[in-house]
Amino acid sequence: MTRTIVRLFDRRTDAMEAAHEVERMGVREQDVSIIASNKDSWFGSDAKDEKKDRDRDGRDDRGEGAAKGATTGGVLGAGAGLLAGLGLLAIPGLGPVVAAGWLASTATGAAAGALAGGAVGGIVGALQKEGVSEEDAHIYSEGVRRGGTLLTVRAEDNLAADIEAALDRYNATDVQQRGQEYRSSGWSRFDEHQPPA
Repeated sequence: MTRTIVRLFDRRTDAMEAAHEVERMGVREQDVSIIASNKDSWFGSDAKDEKKDRDRDGRDDRGEGAAKGATTGGVLGAGAGLLAGLGLLAIPGLGPVVAAGWLASTATGAAAGALAGGAVGGIVGALQKEGVSEEDAHIYSEGVRRGGTLLTVRAEDNLAADIEAALDRYNATDVQQRGQEYRSSGWSRFDEHQPPA
């Protein structure tokens, strides 16, 4: 049986190093997903850059550039396969994010379904579908909206404790404490109609 492990990181490099660690532990690339805020435009900042980042076939190759940069910087090394799939994506309430993996696809599909059927969509809906509590899903979504990086891992039960311990070594935030911080400033839940922070 598998379960979904979710962690929020304030620093993108911590999340990427954690992703590399779980891949070294034997977790398949398709079971790892990253959704990161692009508020600092670390992944393509304007139309001129976007045009430069397209190859002769018109394909956007910024993910490959991000993977190369991360590998050169020693962040992911052999785990750059996940980064090669990075791309810009718009998720309701988060605006443009840099994302790779199954959760990004699920969040995009959930957003489309919510528009059609009135259900909770986007990243909150995708996380809830994976068994994350509604409260935590809102905190994780708000964390990305405010500039964080979300790392999710689908893990077999027998590896889950080791994966959780590995992720926590890379400065993952305490979701309950982060929720308390948000609520102390008047926040109550993720609002996809709010502009990205």
